[in-house]
This record gives sequence, C-alpha cells and structure tokens, in this order.
Amino acid sequence: MNLLVIDTATEACSVALEVNGQIYNQFEICPQQHSQRILPMIDQVLGQSGIQLSDLDYLGFGRGPGSFTGVRIATGIIQGLGLGTDLKVVGVSTLAAMAQQVLTQPQYVALTSAAVAIDARMAEVYFGQYALEDGVAVLLGEEQVLPPEDASQLLPKTTEFCTAGTGWEAYPQMAKVQGTGLSSEIRYPDAKFMLPLAKLAISHNMATCVDEIEPVYLRDKVTWKKLPGRE
Repeated sequence: MNLLVIDTATEACSVALEVNGQIYNQFEICPQQHSQRILPMIDQVLGQSGIQLSDLDYLGFGRGPGSFTGVRIATGIIQGLGLGTDLKVVGVSTLAAMAQQVLTQPQYVALTSAAVAIDARMAEVYFGQYALEDGVAVLLGEEQVLPPEDASQLLPKTTEFCTAGTGWEAYPQMAKVQGTGLSSEIRYPDAKFMLPLAKLAISHNMATCVDEIEPVYLRDKVTWKKLPGRE
C-alpha cells in the first residue's frame, strides 16, 4: 500500500509517506507557516521515494482536534490532492497519533495507557486516553474538550500511564497531576505515527470520497485569545 498522510493541526507540520513498507517523513515545528511549508514537504517525501501522486493508493490527514486554522489547512490540502487524484481519504485523530507515538516507544511499552492533552486555549484542553491493542492506539472513552481540572479527574488512579501534548505544561492543574504518571517529551502529533492508524481505518473500510471528509474541532466556537507565536 502506498499511503500519504499530512498533519497541520498544531504548531507542528508533518508529512509521512509509506511506499511498500518504506517510510519517508518530514516534521517541522513552524507556527503560522503551515500553508507555506506543507506542499514543499509533500514534494520532498515524494521525491525521496521516487513515486508520484498518481502512484498512491490512499490519502490521510490529521482531522483534529487542534488549531481551527491548522485543521482547515490540512483539510483543504487533502481535498485538493484527493480531487486531483480521485483517491479515497481517511482522517486520523491528532490525539491518537501522539498516543501511538508514546505507546510504541521502547521506554513506554510496559505502560497500560497514554493520556494526551492539547492546549485548546480558553482555559480548556483537548483530551483523550488510549491503550495499545495489536500495536495500534485505541481510544478509551471519548475525545473531549474540557477544563483542565476536569481532565485531571479522568486520569487513571495508577502510575501506569504516560502523558503527551502541550496541555500538561500550559495549565498548573495539569502539571500537578502529571506527576502521577510518566511524562514523555512528545508535544505535537507527527504524521509518521498516523500511518498505522490510517491503515487500520482503511482495513475497516473507513476511507471515504474526498467530499465526505470532516474535520474534528470538538467545539464550534473560535477563540480570539491567542498567545504569541501560536495560531
């Protein structure tokens, strides 16, 4: 399977391409530059692999949650690619991508779950908990947007979990409870770790026509309370 996945939902911008089991990956932290960087990054991985868009079998994208602007950029780019190639598309959770990265790293494989929180601003976090099943991060419960103190109450009463995402350092309430688990250095989703999630969705016939894809915001109001250097 030849699969291209992109993500621009946070301050990070990433592209991953799998061609016959070989993975090509580009990852940059580039706030407010996603629309300038994403297409060159796609060209880079295609050039490294020696294939063209017409050689792909499927497309994938980080569907959110994350920055409203960032999620829309990825959605728009993947729609353009899908329309131009007539390929089916699958959306991947940005929270699940970080859980996938955490739970498949050697130092964390013994842990039972990962708790992921992205700073959603407006004194809220995008939050989800995941466990690894057959090598893929599986959602426990549901993804939510909620105040950090409420998210902290959902954490397992055990140290057998690991945290990821920007939400933990953004709010004192989250930083306090983070000490009950192990803290990873993962702050942003990486398209490379969306590949196994996308392939699982494809195997379950969840890939759709490009005009049917939907971003996931988790809330329908845009915050104007922006912090320096962020979208």
